[in-house]
Amino acid sequence: MRARYSAYALGDVVYLLRSWHPETRPVEVDVERTEVWLRLEVVAVVGGGMLDRSGTVEFVARYREGAREGELHEVSRFERVDGEWVYVDPDDADILTT
Repeated sequence: MRARYSAYALGDVVYLLRSWHPETRPVEVDVERTEVWLRLEVVAVVGGGMLDRSGTVEFVARYREGAREGELHEVSRFERVDGEWVYVDPDDADILTT
């Protein structure tokens, strides 16, 4: 999760696509270059241990876009594919702006 957050912050589209589950991976990822990612807070983790095949991560990612600040609050599903953890999809997500 932290690596994907960093990839969004740096605009690393190659990593984002590589770390996405092959069954849910989009053709391309549009990374907003106007957003400045400020902070990631991991709220909860369920599963995702060494012997698990899946897990979820609840997080809040805060960003600024111009004078506006916002946050993405999501519960993300992950699965292990070929020994690597990959992002499947959001189980639940909210985007708030101020």
